[in-house]
Amino acid sequence: MQAINPHDTLPRPELEKLQLERLRATIRRVTQGVPFYREKLRAAGIEAEDIRSIADVQRLPFTTKQDLRDHYPFGLFAVPLADVARIHASSGTTGKMTVVGYTLRDIDTWAEICARSLVCAGVQRGDIVHNAYGYGLFTGGLGLHYGAEKLGTTVIPISGGNTKRQIMILQDFGATVLTCTPSYALNMAETMRELGVDPASLKLRVGIFGAEPWSEAMRREIEKQLSLVALDIYGLSEVMGPGVAMECLAKNGPHVFEDHFLAEVIDPDSGAPLAPGQRGELVFTSLTKEAFPVIRYRTRDITALDTAPCSCGRTLARMVRVTGRTDDMLIIRGVNVFPSQIESILVGMPGVEPHYQLLVDRVGQMDTLEVQVEMTEGMFSDEVKKIEALARRIENDIKDYFGVTAKVKLVEPRSIQRSEGKATRVIDKRKLGG
Repeated sequence: MQAINPHDTLPRPELEKLQLERLRATIRRVTQGVPFYREKLRAAGIEAEDIRSIADVQRLPFTTKQDLRDHYPFGLFAVPLADVARIHASSGTTGKMTVVGYTLRDIDTWAEICARSLVCAGVQRGDIVHNAYGYGLFTGGLGLHYGAEKLGTTVIPISGGNTKRQIMILQDFGATVLTCTPSYALNMAETMRELGVDPASLKLRVGIFGAEPWSEAMRREIEKQLSLVALDIYGLSEVMGPGVAMECLAKNGPHVFEDHFLAEVIDPDSGAPLAPGQRGELVFTSLTKEAFPVIRYRTRDITALDTAPCSCGRTLARMVRVTGRTDDMLIIRGVNVFPSQIESILVGMPGVEPHYQLLVDRVGQMDTLEVQVEMTEGMFSDEVKKIEALARRIENDIKDYFGVTAKVKLVEPRSIQRSEGKATRVIDKRKLGG
C-alpha cells in the first residue's frame, strides 16, 4: 500500500503553525502582485505581520466569483503572464468565464495533492486509471491525470463522451480505477446494461467521483450498479481544481489538504465564522499558489467541517458531504430545497431510474415544482394505475420530508438527456421568463 504523505498526519498544532507561515507569505504575495488585493487589504488596514494566528484570517476581506469576473481575464494573477505555464477556465451559467493560472510550481503542487487524493482511495503504482473527466479548459481531466502519473499509475486519458467505446476500453484495457462525475458513472452503468456487460466482470475496484453534489443514496446506487467502492473528491478551479479535498476509504467525508488550503465555514448571510460541525458556506484561502492565490474565496458550497480524528490516521479536517450551493438552492414558496435532497428520495426507489430533472416555474404569483424522473423499463410497461400510484408516493415523500408540494411526472426510460460531465438537474423557467 502506498505510504500516506507526512503532511496528512501532522498534529494540529504543527499543521496550524505551517498554515500561519504560509498564510503570511500569501498575504505578502498578493499585496505585492495583485492591485485588487492590495487595495482591499489597505482598506481593511491589514498587513501580513498583523496575522498572528490562524483565527486572524477572519480579519481578511472575502473574494467572490464576481470579483474574478470583474478582473477577467488576468487581472488577479500575481505573477507576470510570462511566468504562467498554464491557463484553465470555468464557464458559468451567467457572465464571463472565471480564468485561473498556474506556474510550473503550481502544476507540481496540484499533481502532488491529486496524487495524495488517489492514495486516500487506496490507489497505488500498478493501478490503471480510466480518467473520464473532461480535458481542456475544465480542470478535472488534467488535474487527476497529472496526479495519477505522479503516483506512478497507468493513465487512460479517455475524457468524456462516446460511452459505448468507453465500456469497450474498460473491458479491454482492464482499468482498476474510474474517475468521472457521479451522473456519468450512472450513465456508464446504464450503457453496460444495454450492451449486456456485467460490471462485476470488469477489474474496476474504486471510483473517484466529483464535480457535482451527490448524495449518499447515489453512492449506494453507483456501488451497486458498478460493483466498486465510490468515493467523493472535491475541488473547484478557482481554488486549484480537483484534489482540494478527498474522501478516504472510511467514507466519512473528504479530507481537506490543509497544508495547501485554509478552510473556513461561515454563515452565508452574515459572513460570521461557524464552529466545526456547524453547516454553512465553505470559504478557502490558498496557502501555496503562486500564479493565482485567493483570499477567503466564497465557494457557495454548503457543508460543515469535522476535525475529529479519522480511522485512516489522517489528522486533516473533513468536509461533511456538500448538500448543494447557496446559489443553486431553490426557494419554492419560501422553502429552501437542494436538488441533492430530492435525489436522496428518488435514488434506489423501486420503479424509477436515478435520472431526474427539476422544472421550476411560476403560475401567477405561485412557484411550482415539477419533478421529472425516468421509469424503469418494467414500470413503463406496467398498467397506468401502478404508475400513478408510484408518482403519488414520490409526491407524498417530498411533501413529508421537505414540506414542499411537487408534481411528479414519470417519463419514459432514457428520455432525460444524459450528461458526459456535470448533470443539468434544474431548469428554472422563472429566470428564463424574466
